[in-house]
Amino acid sequence: MTQDQIILFSLFGAVFALLLWGRIRYDLVAFGALVTGVILGVVPEKDAFSGFGHPATLVVALVLIVSAGLVRSGAVFLITRTLVDSSRSLGAHIALMGGIGGILSAFMNNVAALALLMPVDIQTARKAGRSPGLSLMPLSFATILGGMVTLIGTPPNIIIAAIREDALGEPFAMFDFAPVGGIAAIAGLAFVAVIGWRLIPMATDSDTKADPMADVANYIAELTVPEGSKYVGQRLNTLRETAEKSDVAILGIVRDGKRLYGTAQNRLLVAGDALVLEATPEALDEFRAAVSFDFADAGRQAHLDAVGEGVTLVEVVVTETSRLKGRTAQAVGLAWRQRSVLMGISRNGKSIRKQLRKTPLREGDILLLLVPSNAQNDVIEWLGCLPLADRGLAVTQNTKTWLAIGLFAAAVAAASLGWVYLPVALGGVVVAFMLSRIIPAREVYNHVEWPVVVLLGSMIPLGSALENSGGTSLIADFLISVTDGMPAWMIVTVLMVVTMTLSDILNNTATTIVAAPVAIQMATSLGVNPDPFLMAVAIAASAAFLTPIGHKNNTLILGPGGYRFGDYWRMGLPLEIIIIVVSVPALLMFWPL
Repeated sequence: MTQDQIILFSLFGAVFALLLWGRIRYDLVAFGALVTGVILGVVPEKDAFSGFGHPATLVVALVLIVSAGLVRSGAVFLITRTLVDSSRSLGAHIALMGGIGGILSAFMNNVAALALLMPVDIQTARKAGRSPGLSLMPLSFATILGGMVTLIGTPPNIIIAAIREDALGEPFAMFDFAPVGGIAAIAGLAFVAVIGWRLIPMATDSDTKADPMADVANYIAELTVPEGSKYVGQRLNTLRETAEKSDVAILGIVRDGKRLYGTAQNRLLVAGDALVLEATPEALDEFRAAVSFDFADAGRQAHLDAVGEGVTLVEVVVTETSRLKGRTAQAVGLAWRQRSVLMGISRNGKSIRKQLRKTPLREGDILLLLVPSNAQNDVIEWLGCLPLADRGLAVTQNTKTWLAIGLFAAAVAAASLGWVYLPVALGGVVVAFMLSRIIPAREVYNHVEWPVVVLLGSMIPLGSALENSGGTSLIADFLISVTDGMPAWMIVTVLMVVTMTLSDILNNTATTIVAAPVAIQMATSLGVNPDPFLMAVAIAASAAFLTPIGHKNNTLILGPGGYRFGDYWRMGLPLEIIIIVVSVPALLMFWPL
């Protein structure tokens, strides 16, 4: 073993020990190891920051932005309303989402499948009042499992097919992976849905970011029925089911300036009616996107539509010196002076009897305002109010739902068919989202989990250095010598164990490139068919469930799920064992030696 190899193995050992210890942030540990590697000369200076431009790092960052755009466009609400019920038990929800994720990831890149479903899962967790960390890891594992079934489901399968073509003259076909990959995926999904999610540390619940406004009462708010709405002429109670799904309470309607309660539930809606609602800002926005109502009456809506840079939701408190104290939003000219709309009032749970814009405001009232995105500080200063902690409230662009879905679907299809490189396809979606104002350009970088980017960007050069120093070849040579004289099924098992271990430490793409030639060499030395060995590498390289760096999907959920580095192995270790147990017999059955 050379000096460089000793240093690199020691660095990896120190990194994983510190990450499992959990007292130092994972991005600082990884970046510190990278700097140490450069100082010690085992990582070339010119390659020190190559990981930050690596496709894997770019895909993680771009997927997070695309996911935010799908939320902002209303695509996530559309899926949530049609497929997901927050009243389901956690186990049933995981089984449903895992099944959907597994099927999607078989026919599209599994990173893209997670990008589509991750915000749906987070929204459902919010509505159910539970931590997203309890369901995001099962969803990530399910999308990884589904990718094992087809050629295009995951990069290792594509690489294995290419290596087989170079070595044997013919690649694997689209569904050659299905027999073994399908059995492994079904067994893995069953474990994740029934048992696996129960192994996630419950401490995750307290690690997630707390909502600084969680103790504030719901807002009393209004939404207006626009001209041409499909609900014009229908009774108010026809909206009941949609409102309940969005966690919104319909209190009544305002018509011709008069509040109508009680019998209003059976009244026929007319254009211009204002629904009086009680809801959180997130629930109010989801309900508005579902029914396509306006924020305000025609006059105030026109002021909003004239804002070129879009609108955003802010929460403020009326102070003693505010120009709103003792006055109404209409009296101060909030709409025509500042192009802003009073969306809701929270007054310690007390009822509000007048239209919102005609309600005299009191000191201590919490207001939900819809303001131009590029002027929110000016509006707050003009009002003399105190802004509350920013909790990332956003306005759903429900008129652009199908545009966002179409752009995302086109990018996934183009990448899956090999027309466009996946990072380029996702980058194109991000640019399109900005140009169409689905995501304001100034907010793009807010959606990237930078600690995750630093982790991945730091570990990739270290992994490359290990490979270039001959460290991975050293492992391969050791594997061949250890398995000498063993029966074929045991050799396949050892190959899968080692490949899985490498995939957890490096990444599945690099592992496949290293392990596939070893698999062919082992089969040749035994004088048997190399296909079961190649298939073993394909399955094992994808089955990276022990760490957040082995697979991009596991990296994606690290921040949103509030996980620690050492949380993954609790569900991942038994899952990897199950994959080996069911895959080895299937390999020898469908791909005889």
